[in-house]
Amino acid sequence: MSQPQPSSAAETYERYFVPAMFVPWATILLRHASLRPGERVLDVACGTGIVARLAAPLVGSNGHVVALDLNQAMLAVARAQPAPSGATITWQEGNAMALPAPDRSFDAVLCQHGLQFIPDRARAVSEMRRVLVPGGRALVIVLQALAGHPLFEALITSVAHHLSLPISAVMTPFALCDADELRGLFISAGFDAHREDPLAGLKLTEADYAWVTRELMGVAQRHCDGRIVSSLEGGYALSALGRSVAEHVREFLGA
Repeated sequence: MSQPQPSSAAETYERYFVPAMFVPWATILLRHASLRPGERVLDVACGTGIVARLAAPLVGSNGHVVALDLNQAMLAVARAQPAPSGATITWQEGNAMALPAPDRSFDAVLCQHGLQFIPDRARAVSEMRRVLVPGGRALVIVLQALAGHPLFEALITSVAHHLSLPISAVMTPFALCDADELRGLFISAGFDAHREDPLAGLKLTEADYAWVTRELMGVAQRHCDGRIVSSLEGGYALSALGRSVAEHVREFLGA
């Protein structure tokens, strides 16, 4: 017997797009998240909830998963799906730019193909940091540049032409394809780089900061007569922050 046709965009999304596209991406995201039993997980911009449903068995019955989205229709479809084993999932309507959660309340924050659609991405990433415990993990997955997706490139070009719009007007799904821009959002939100930083994951040492400074000095010499402006942004391991700044300044002084 054939299934009834989806009656809404959210049901169409769950029926066709989730199995074909979002399950494989969610699997990649969760592999990198390395969730452990008992952890508390927040799925931001959860859509119909595939990341949350796959995360629940990983954290087990002693864990907890909160799945948040602004779209009521998406959440309605999410709630209608069979409950997975493991953690109970709390489906919550909410804004990623003002997460309805206390500080330091999650061990992991996940976001699959949602960050690029949020109007204030920096605010959303800052909120992710706020609700993470020290040493917690935030992981997002976004699309690479449109040129890396020939099928989507043809589709979006056709849509833009049909609507008499520039391609840039319909490229929001690919708006965070620049890895440096994405990295900058997280560093600016306080996901800093030193190995002693409680929110870091980049494991840099003072020697690494000295090397980065030398590299920047070389770039500055080649392109702007050696002129550099330094600003201090973020950092939560204050002792390590002070040592790193000292190395940065020492390289400038040639000491």
